[in-house]
Amino acid sequence: MSKHKPIDEIRIGSVKAAIWKNTTDNGDRFNVTFQRLYRDGDEWKSTSSFDREDLLRLAKLADRVHSRIYELQQEMSN
Repeated sequence: MSKHKPIDEIRIGSVKAAIWKNTTDNGDRFNVTFQRLYRDGDEWKSTSSFDREDLLRLAKLADRVHSRIYELQQEMSN
């Protein structure tokens, strides 16, 4: 995305989500990026492509991220 760091990251196995906070005129908004991590020799790489075995992890991760964003919104409103 940019040089900014995500506000939080959550990982299940090789699937990772990054939560990004964007401040707008209408308040804070949150966006999410998902990626799958893999090794290519000694080097770690990532892709936004998921295979069949990743889909359940991706769904569970999306549920966790949804809950985490709700928590972040509650923390920021206090």
